[in-house]
Amino acid sequence: MPAHVPPVADERSALLGFLEHQRELVRITAFGLTDAEAAQTPSASSLSIGGVVKHLAEVERSWMDTVRGTPRMDPAAYMEGFRFSPEDSLADVLADYDAAAQETEKLVADIDDLGHAVAVPRGVPWFPQDVEAWSLRWVLLHLIEETARHAGHADIVRESLDGASSISLLAAAEQWPANDFVQPWKRDR
Repeated sequence: MPAHVPPVADERSALLGFLEHQRELVRITAFGLTDAEAAQTPSASSLSIGGVVKHLAEVERSWMDTVRGTPRMDPAAYMEGFRFSPEDSLADVLADYDAAAQETEKLVADIDDLGHAVAVPRGVPWFPQDVEAWSLRWVLLHLIEETARHAGHADIVRESLDGASSISLLAAAEQWPANDFVQPWKRDR
């Protein structure tokens, strides 16, 4: 993954390209972590890297259910979605996130019009009650926003775990040569 989104041909490829880029930045925060490290919640956050990844998979699925017109809101499942449990493995959580991303890409590909109306679920306190519908375009922009917010959160968690920055992790994952600007991350322990 390059440090930037590749050139895009149209609005749909731009929205999906920027969403995928943000997903990849989240995945990069998990680079080189063990399951135990992915579960750690440093003092900077009550979340772990594994918990952020699990949450984002749940977020994508929840929004795609809303796009399909079958929204779900289970507060207990929502809160559990933030927790990287002892039964979880980082590889499985990352694979599930990839599967959720593929589900999103397929559903979006099956809808011709980015202006497709997506009904605003009623009774959810953080959703506007004076808006009837969003567009698919709005949902994708919101997913980019939500993923970017949590990518930043994951960066802070990772940096507090071992000092790794997203650019040093990206350099390590892509095997960039060390230079005056970027030193690829290496495990110290």
